[in-house]
Amino acid sequence: MSRLAPHVTLGPTDSLPATDLPAIGQGTWYMGEGNAPRRDEVRALQQGLELGLRLIDTAEMYADGGAEEVVGEALAGRRDQAFLVSKVYPWNAGRDSAVAACERSLKRLGTDHLDLYLLHWPGSIPLEETLEAFQRLREQGKIRRFGVSNFDVEELESLAALPGGDACAVNQVLYHLGSRGIEHALRPLMRRLDMPLMAYSPLAQAGRLRQDLFAHPVVRDVADGLGISPGQLLLAWAIRPVEGRREVIAIPKAVRPEHVEQNAAALAVELDDDALARLDEAFPSPGRKVPLDIV
Repeated sequence: MSRLAPHVTLGPTDSLPATDLPAIGQGTWYMGEGNAPRRDEVRALQQGLELGLRLIDTAEMYADGGAEEVVGEALAGRRDQAFLVSKVYPWNAGRDSAVAACERSLKRLGTDHLDLYLLHWPGSIPLEETLEAFQRLREQGKIRRFGVSNFDVEELESLAALPGGDACAVNQVLYHLGSRGIEHALRPLMRRLDMPLMAYSPLAQAGRLRQDLFAHPVVRDVADGLGISPGQLLLAWAIRPVEGRREVIAIPKAVRPEHVEQNAAALAVELDDDALARLDEAFPSPGRKVPLDIV
């Protein structure tokens, strides 16, 4: 994939240069659960890599590690092609338990390091302790960067105020056309922190505000007018530049080959002002702070 394709930049760290990532990656939630043949899940991830969707997101929670095993099989012999992300349970995010959890994930994934390791959601273990564990993992070379997931404004402000908290690379939250609550306060905060957003469930297939956007008449009409699928429209909307900045990496899951191909092709979709205006009218951004939509 050309470097001119839409991308999001992760800032440099004390030991790593800035990294450009395609604005669409690959999710693995529900993989490894038997919903689809394992060989199809493996093939889909490999197809995505071949099409330039090099970020793969997984978690120890998904299928109790089963998704990580699928990813490990997909990356056998091609680990260097992927930017690999996994997540730790909040109750495993202690000073020593996070290191042990990471090592279990690495074993399932068949690799010696993660490119990015996330705290899956806020928990009862003090953030200071989790940061200490993440720093140890970085020093040991087991993770390159760390981040968080499902953090709302207060949690993210608390993290940023801690020593080392400013090294947080991303916040991964639910975000799609029908769930725009983060736009009021959280996304502006992340912009001030220069922190990219990873959008899970960008196709509106999860969360409290789950809805069938694929069947919505405005979504269908705008997509038809552009000659694309509703899914491609939703992905193009999620990764659209805001105030001249592209700061969202969408991570849809796909198993069927045509869906993987459509997701990759969505990187080339440009939404004009008319399309964006019609979508904004049908799905307005909230004018006040709303609870973070989560799964």
